[in-house]
Amino acid sequence: MLDPLMRRLVDPPLDAIARVVARSGVSANQLTLAGLAVGLVSVPLIAHGRFLEALAVILINRLLDGLDGAVARIRGATGFGGYLDIVCDMVFYAAVPVGFAMNNPANGLWATLLLASFICTGATFLGRAILAAQRGEQLESDRGEKSFFHSAGLMEGTETILAFFLFCLFPGAFPVLAGGVAFLCFWTAAARVMAARAI
Repeated sequence: MLDPLMRRLVDPPLDAIARVVARSGVSANQLTLAGLAVGLVSVPLIAHGRFLEALAVILINRLLDGLDGAVARIRGATGFGGYLDIVCDMVFYAAVPVGFAMNNPANGLWATLLLASFICTGATFLGRAILAAQRGEQLESDRGEKSFFHSAGLMEGTETILAFFLFCLFPGAFPVLAGGVAFLCFWTAAARVMAARAI
């Protein structure tokens, strides 16, 4: 829901950095994999209660995630690059709840529910992209240049990262926050299915 707005804010500075990075010879795929490696460091940090450090790592992960797309636009986007990007995003999104489950056994049920909701949003997101490709649908212009169709929803990338920020800033409230995010993810998944059927 907030992704188009966020893109308008972050794309100009990311594009400026990307021009420098692209000239250095670093590829978009290298940035994608580096972003995942950095992002996974958040899991042991969260597990050991180092939430502010985990938040910093999450910020770096998101910076690299935005930068890889900007570099790809300069050096030439590829289908595999888009595939690798979404795979790494989903691995990272799934890893963060695991960290909270490891941090406190009382978080286990809520982390599991959150992971289930992520699977639902991920399945409906990717399934919708397949359907769009079969139908020849065009990507919405406010989402920038993408390698495949991105369907809108109540919970998208920006909202997920905001949720991770709240988890790290208020770790004691993880069960309540995770339950709320899971509800919004299930809502998003259901809405995507209904929208796809209606088209």
